[in-house]
Amino acid sequence: METKMIGSKIALARKKNNLSQAQLAAQLFISPQAVGKWERGESVPDILTIGRIAAILDVDLNYFAGDTVQPAQPKETEHGNRLPDPTDERLLHTGFSGSDLAGSDFAGVKAHKRKFYGSALAGADFSGADLSGSSFRACDAQAACFDKANLTDCTLSATRLSGASFDKTILLRTRFSTSDLAGARFSGVQFRDVQLAKTDLRRTLFENCHFSGVDFSASDLSGLCLDGQAFTGVRFDKTALNGVSFKGATLLNISFRSPLALTNKYYRALQTVCFDGAQIDKLSYAALKGLGVDLSKATAV
Repeated sequence: METKMIGSKIALARKKNNLSQAQLAAQLFISPQAVGKWERGESVPDILTIGRIAAILDVDLNYFAGDTVQPAQPKETEHGNRLPDPTDERLLHTGFSGSDLAGSDFAGVKAHKRKFYGSALAGADFSGADLSGSSFRACDAQAACFDKANLTDCTLSATRLSGASFDKTILLRTRFSTSDLAGARFSGVQFRDVQLAKTDLRRTLFENCHFSGVDFSASDLSGLCLDGQAFTGVRFDKTALNGVSFKGATLLNISFRSPLALTNKYYRALQTVCFDGAQIDKLSYAALKGLGVDLSKATAV
């Protein structure tokens, strides 16, 4: 793409939108001087930045590639948030860091390895979306919908997920860390090699889930109801478990390692855990029994 042509088209579209160079620069998180250099043909934005410029100025990417003056407008959500066309391969690696996308419609999109850093995503709809390898960091995603979404190899850290919905969501090697999951609901989910470390889960809802290879290390599960669910190869190391209920659950090859030494406080905490009707493999059963846990209504299998 010819540098001066790109610059003139940026200037033309910017003026049609009644934006100053400073206003456009603020939306791109760059300096006004950088916009001036583009418009004078002294430099050219990279393809990712061009994608963001196209969204801000209501033009199609093809506007910068040829002689088109004003192509069709980009799609908008019902909340007025503009989203890149998910079918455009040139936007494959576009990130959404620092974006206001509250209530946006991402349902069914294919968006691998995207970055949502510091983004407003409250109420956003990611249902059925393939977000494999994407990262959510320091985002506000309260009440967001991730039902049937593919979150394989995704990272969600320091993110507000209170009230979020995860119904039949694909969670494979997904990492949750120091995130707010109060009122979040996981239903019919297969947790496979998932990390739920250093997370407050006391008000999280788990229904009809299967946990395989999950790491709950240093998380707080106090008072959590996990009745009737299955746990295989799960680590509850250094985890707060006061009052947790595993009624009717299946627990195979599980680990309960104390924070430090085996203190009276840790013994008392484990003794508040309910295993009534649970089926526990013989080695885990023996380990829990040796810690003084009441397994009189549990079965060793």
